[in-house]
Amino acid sequence: MIRAVAGLIVALFAAGAVHAQAPESRLKRIAETKTINIGVRADAMPFSFADDKSQVDGFSVDLCKRVANSIERAHNIKGLQIKWVPVTVQSRFEAVAKGRADMECGSSTITLARLKQVDFSSVIFVETTGLLVKVASGARSLSDLSGKKIAVVGGTTNERAINDQLKRRLLSATVVPFKTRDEALAALEQDKADAFASDKLLLVGAVTKAKDPRSLTLLADELSFEPYGIVLPRGDASFRLAVNTGLAQLYASGQVVEVFRRWFEGFGQIPPIIQAAYILGSIPE
Repeated sequence: MIRAVAGLIVALFAAGAVHAQAPESRLKRIAETKTINIGVRADAMPFSFADDKSQVDGFSVDLCKRVANSIERAHNIKGLQIKWVPVTVQSRFEAVAKGRADMECGSSTITLARLKQVDFSSVIFVETTGLLVKVASGARSLSDLSGKKIAVVGGTTNERAINDQLKRRLLSATVVPFKTRDEALAALEQDKADAFASDKLLLVGAVTKAKDPRSLTLLADELSFEPYGIVLPRGDASFRLAVNTGLAQLYASGQVVEVFRRWFEGFGQIPPIIQAAYILGSIPE
């Protein structure tokens, strides 16, 4: 896993070098307007979500606030304001690619396919696809779901991961895509699906919204490798450097540990794979 993260970061640096001839950086507009537009999702707890007062919060949101502060200092943009731009699973990449948001802070997995449309920052988190089921089902792993229905959010890396695992293990389950995480959770609760596959911590967040949280359980399966990054405009090397500079300072100073503990203290120490991502992201000056 550590080698995979290292290889991915090297590939991201190479991608940034290829696009280094971008005509104009978003930094110019940000400096002129003193506003940075950040895409956020309301349904990606604990990474990006809206509370009862419609205030955005979450682990990724906290990181992006600190990145914005770094950009403000480094580029002498006094009074830089953050404008939160609502996005969805379906619209998040297009919002950045078409300029409605300068970056997106949520739970977006870095993939080679997505790098054809947008760029990404250094790795900010590493997740895996998990399975949420009803306790009463007796299911203990993906193998127990043969012949069952598995809900996913359509178009996500989780959908691809589940299909790949079913094919690899020669299991015949039906993958049922939904537009939102709430719809997928409702399908599980209403017995329209036998399991819900998503990033593990997003499933933990989903359980908090369940009608009967105690009736649900997260299986031990880890079905994919999901490195998260901040979504950035493709080809904007200067802006990408500004964002990665902010992350590097955050990682090198150890402040990222404080942010991590705020959101994930109940899950114990930072896993070695994520520690490795932060070490590799602590790019020296």
